[in-house]
Amino acid sequence: MGASARTGRIVIDLFTTLDGVAQAPGGPEEDPRGGFRFGGWQAPIDDDMVGGAVLDYVGRMDALLLGRRTYEIFAGYWPLHADNPVGRTFNAVPKYLASRDPAVPAPWAGTTRVGDDLAAELDALRERHREIHVVGSIDLVQTLVAERLFDELCLWVYPIVLGEGRTVFPAGAAPTNLRLIEPPRSGDAGAVQLRYAPLPGAPGTGVMPEPQDPA
Repeated sequence: MGASARTGRIVIDLFTTLDGVAQAPGGPEEDPRGGFRFGGWQAPIDDDMVGGAVLDYVGRMDALLLGRRTYEIFAGYWPLHADNPVGRTFNAVPKYLASRDPAVPAPWAGTTRVGDDLAAELDALRERHREIHVVGSIDLVQTLVAERLFDELCLWVYPIVLGEGRTVFPAGAAPTNLRLIEPPRSGDAGAVQLRYAPLPGAPGTGVMPEPQDPA
């Protein structure tokens, strides 16, 4: 099952560490599941490239697609912070909450629940929107990657190793081929932006050729 060929795009945006941890970059109370000790790990690393890239994607997006936990965090925060470019956009665009539970609370204005038939619903969103962004939402991201229901995976990789926490690609993640869309970009604090598109098929295997003597 692959990403739709329609005009609209689904773009995943994630902040990660070098060891792939994407849990709770924004604050200590964001997601303490599993006794995670490093909530807010992104805050001390102020990288100019990441700040500019975030404002760039916020300026392009016309919808948000969020997993349940990230939705709860955003719904409690961004309506109270509508005085900056991110808050203005997040509050203004349509929000889509991915959950199979029809009774899940959705208090943020402009929210619609999806998830009963995610592939079909995402096809419909591509017909309705130009650029739908998935921010955080690790569980949802893992589903989108496993089923190739995305058009771009953008990772901002920070120069730290935590050794614990929920990762983008845990053990048992779906084998996936990706294509780098543009050369990596780095910022003044050492963060690196990596933008990938999905490729069909499973990763291949082979034998590396032996080194050859220079002619």
